[in-house]
Amino acid sequence: MPYRIRYHPDVKAKDISKLNRTIQKRIKTAIEQRLLVSPEKYSEPLRRTLKGYRKLRVGDYRIVLKIEGADILILGIYHRQDVYERMEWRSQ
Repeated sequence: MPYRIRYHPDVKAKDISKLNRTIQKRIKTAIEQRLLVSPEKYSEPLRRTLKGYRKLRVGDYRIVLKIEGADILILGIYHRQDVYERMEWRSQ
């Protein structure tokens, strides 16, 4: 099944722009080689208040996503220390 990536408006404007080029390349590669191929296999489901969402670990960063049919909606890309508190409000 071919998947299509969609981004929350703040991901490109705020999340990705704050990262250095090396991390940006690693995240881009992970999205292209893992999420577009098999998002259920490579991402893990989240629990509690973020139930229904999934995460993909890329080093110390987490990509929070939601699979909606053939669309993969990327809601946030954060350092592992900040991801859950910041995602609480963005997932609303």
